[in-house]
Amino acid sequence: MSVNDPIADMLTRIRNGVMNNHIVVVMPASKIKLEIARVLKEEGFIEDFEFADGAKPPYKVLRIKLKYVGKRRSKQSVITGIERISCTGRRIYTQKKNIPWVLSGMGIAILSTPNGVMTGQKARRKGIGGEILCKVW
Repeated sequence: MSVNDPIADMLTRIRNGVMNNHIVVVMPASKIKLEIARVLKEEGFIEDFEFADGAKPPYKVLRIKLKYVGKRRSKQSVITGIERISCTGRRIYTQKKNIPWVLSGMGIAILSTPNGVMTGQKARRKGIGGEILCKVW
């Protein structure tokens, strides 16, 4: 199966895993996916992630452990929404002054900047803009 937009595939797997109350989501790994997973873990949206060998030797997989709050029957996901902003056919770039706020600061925008992948708040503090990859709330 060929994937045209691997980041959108990652976000869709996370969204589907949250909707079905999965504990772990597995996907093919890449450097940008690892950086997005690192940002999600730093911000508290996922519990953990792991870079591991796949079923076939040369392939690597990324395992993301989703985070839930509450007890068994009233279990709610920490991620309530995740949306891809910049696509392969439509790149969305922003300056430091136009970085979007997600739910008035309750969510995060993940940006790809010249200094690496980071949240919108961190990019604002550093005074740099970049490509808006996705929004998470």
